Amino acid sequence: MLRDLSDREGIHIYPADPADRIEALPDRAFLRRVEELVREQLGPATRLTLEREGERALFVSFRIDDSVEGDYWLALPRERIDRIFPLSWLGWGVAALLLSLVGAWLIVFRITRPLKALQQAARKVGAGETPARLDEGGPAELATVAHAFNQMSADLAQIDQDRALILAGISHDLRTPLTRLRMGIEMAGDEGLREGMTADVEEMDKTIGQFLDFARSEGGEAPQEVDVAALLLDVASQYRRRGFKVELASGPTPPVLALPLRPQALRRAISNLIDNALRYAGSDSLVELALAATAGEFHIEVLDRGPGIPADEVERMKRPFARLEAARTNTAGAGLGLAIVDRIARSHNGRLELLPREGGGLLARLTLPANHATAPAP
Repeated sequence: MLRDLSDREGIHIYPADPADRIEALPDRAFLRRVEELVREQLGPATRLTLEREGERALFVSFRIDDSVEGDYWLALPRERIDRIFPLSWLGWGVAALLLSLVGAWLIVFRITRPLKALQQAARKVGAGETPARLDEGGPAELATVAHAFNQMSADLAQIDQDRALILAGISHDLRTPLTRLRMGIEMAGDEGLREGMTADVEEMDKTIGQFLDFARSEGGEAPQEVDVAALLLDVASQYRRRGFKVELASGPTPPVLALPLRPQALRRAISNLIDNALRYAGSDSLVELALAATAGEFHIEVLDRGPGIPADEVERMKRPFARLEAARTNTAGAGLGLAIVDRIARSHNGRLELLPREGGGLLARLTLPANHATAPAP
């Protein structure tokens, strides 16, 4: 029986001797509770130890009965009382957690990716551009939203194309009789009448050009590297050759800015700001151009000494056909110049600011990003 207990259960029986070297039981709550329960069952003289004569096990002393002299030790393997945490369960738990996180990430990615694409496309629509067609796959709800957005974007693009086609047709139909009218005026005898009628025809032709500029915005122009300082110098030179006082403001010269921009659209925006300054400040007044660079942005400024724009009217003046009340009866123009500049600025991911100039006048600031390319043209 003792051999079977030893082989199968690892339990050993030893005779106890008062001279046995034993270690005191560690001060652990679990072992103290075991000791209390054992002594309740086997008597208060029962001893417990985890080491006897150098052998490590759970030793419990017992006596068979009063007729048998001497005590005995019952040795149980330490595994019976040691709390062994299985590492395999820890590994499975970590693996399950990782699989859960990967699954959650895939679900979130499947949902957030089309939402992020929708957000970027909506921003392009807000900037007046035509975004690429969204993927209509994925969950049914997101696919429905993507399909509706694609349809809306296609409808807006078609409307924009129809508008440009209509304006182009109007331009062709109006400029042909205007050309004939200009030729007839040149043959008129009255010098004063001829000059007045010529000015009216030129103003009508310029207004038609503004309508076309507003309709095409960028005209499908591809971005290319542009030296902004050289562009400003060239624009100012063209105005000076026509007899206008347009000068580059003195001050520190910023570093060379060669950026991916749409040169014709940017030139059109600067020219519109200069024309606006000459119109309201007077054709014989001085208009100054300035170029400055800050962290991630550069600023093109057009400064005049005209009446300026009240702060509460600034945003309204950026809308098509908006004009100040005082200018409606005595100033020419279709009210599209600032709207064209604002649209070109937004197409370059920039902004147009109309600020009061120190000492009187207007500071029109065109701020464009200097650290990335412009958005693709529609």
